[in-house]
Amino acid sequence: MEELKQRILAEGRDLGRGILKVDSFINHQIDVQLMVEVGQEMACRFNDAKANKILTAEISGIAPALATGQVLQVPVVYARKTRPVTMTGPVFVEIAPSHTKGRDVFLMVSTEFLGRGDRVLVVDDFLATGATISALVRLVRHAGAELVGIGTVIEKAYEEGRKELEAFGVPIVSLAVVKDVSDGEIRLA
Repeated sequence: MEELKQRILAEGRDLGRGILKVDSFINHQIDVQLMVEVGQEMACRFNDAKANKILTAEISGIAPALATGQVLQVPVVYARKTRPVTMTGPVFVEIAPSHTKGRDVFLMVSTEFLGRGDRVLVVDDFLATGATISALVRLVRHAGAELVGIGTVIEKAYEEGRKELEAFGVPIVSLAVVKDVSDGEIRLA
């Protein structure tokens, strides 16, 4: 994904403490055409996984997950961080640390949208420490569903989260890999 890499280099900013700001095209303002391309690439990479659901975390993972779901023609379920009044039944709950919030967050999925027989592809915006994605995988397992892959838009390799995720034994795809951010410069793998 050459355009994604160019946008990271041109517009990304290292804010320190593990925060890579890409708000101009993914996390605050979304470049819709870029997300369409992300979805097409992600779907191409995971087409053989035969996922029937995509799971992501609220909120920044929704755009790439939705674009991927549109191409694969499968529903997207997102783990809520707060329980709305409409979530009346039982839920699966996990806790994950949030880099951007500076605290732990709850991730919740209603049992009516994730369960046995589901083949789940986890898609998120970032792979950093792997903590959020690991929490999503635990939700998949609580539901008795099968994890078929993990896809991320940007991986921060210097945070080594991939090592934690490799234990799940599924394909892991990152469309752009940042190998280092130091001296204010972003270096891609």
